[in-house]
Amino acid sequence: MGTIILKNMEFYSYHGCSMEEQLNGTKFRVDIQIETDTCDAETSDDLNKTIDYLQIYNTVKTQMEIKSKLLENAARRIMNELINNFPEIHKAEVKISKLNPLPGGKISKAIFKLNYP
Repeated sequence: MGTIILKNMEFYSYHGCSMEEQLNGTKFRVDIQIETDTCDAETSDDLNKTIDYLQIYNTVKTQMEIKSKLLENAARRIMNELINNFPEIHKAEVKISKLNPLPGGKISKAIFKLNYP
């Protein structure tokens, strides 16, 4: 069993409940952690025997381009797509950080983390 981790994928997206967030957007960072059987890839050095990082990134990117009011909704969509596209996933974690979440407030980020199973 191995763990694939993609950290600090950065996206400019339009998630939020306020009109300002929906119109102007802000930066988000997404971290993905996936546990899967990597034994064949470890010995064969064959990309087809593991989950391709580029496919994970593209899955996340596609979902981050869809507006959501809540980080919870965006995280669930990402998780659903990962599970559907990569049935070999045993465990997964999706973490979305919204940078500068409160206009005029002093907070660096808001974070939502979702785990499977």
